[in-house]
Amino acid sequence: MTPPLDEAPPWDAAIVGAGPAGLTAATYLARYRRRVVVFDGGPSRADWIPESHNTPGFPRGIGGPDLLARMRAQALEFGAVIRPGLVAELTVSDGGFRLRGAFGSALGATVLLATGVLDRLPPIPDLDGAIRSGCVRMCPICDGFEAIDRRIAVLADGEVGRREADFLRTYTSDVEVLMLGDAAGAEGTRISLSDLRFDGRSAVLEQGGRAPRSPRFALQARTGLAFSALARMVGAWWSRSPPSGRAASSIW
Repeated sequence: MTPPLDEAPPWDAAIVGAGPAGLTAATYLARYRRRVVVFDGGPSRADWIPESHNTPGFPRGIGGPDLLARMRAQALEFGAVIRPGLVAELTVSDGGFRLRGAFGSALGATVLLATGVLDRLPPIPDLDGAIRSGCVRMCPICDGFEAIDRRIAVLADGEVGRREADFLRTYTSDVEVLMLGDAAGAEGTRISLSDLRFDGRSAVLEQGGRAPRSPRFALQARTGLAFSALARMVGAWWSRSPPSGRAASSIW
């Protein structure tokens, strides 16, 4: 049985974060025969991924939860220790680093910060479910290939949206920018978040109380959304050409 962290001798390495980066480091360090502890502060951003096709070794794709489970099992197989709990305090102590949190206290000779990033998401009802279903996409780099020759809409709140739209034109020439707020000089159609809602696996845009325009489109979100797919910078992919309105099958 693993002793309480504050009773164990110093760890060779303490890793803060149990996402893909932290678990990869844990596997390598454990195979170097180092004593490694990983602190898991909660769901990884990768847990949102419905299916990724750019992860080496999985040409047919793999979902985020499955990927994390495999990586965790691999790290544990080689002797890494994974403990739940947020690291609330990190200080230099006794020739190493002292970590404190709900788990108690631990001392590590080295510390690897693999905390990842926190997405700035727009306040749209059921956005979490839309991301998990693939209606909203968080990464144009990861998912842009699947948008080849599709109609894409990018939901943006500033200059970054234009840059994301330019990047997505690598995959399709049919890209539209949906702009939130009043960013001076920014290109795109002005919309409000209240104009957006999710309908099953689609993102629907209604403006001025008018009926949803069809066909459906997807949104991408840098704030976060995309049409045909919503993505994290705020972007969108269109699955078909819309006659007079818009609907999205997914958001980025």
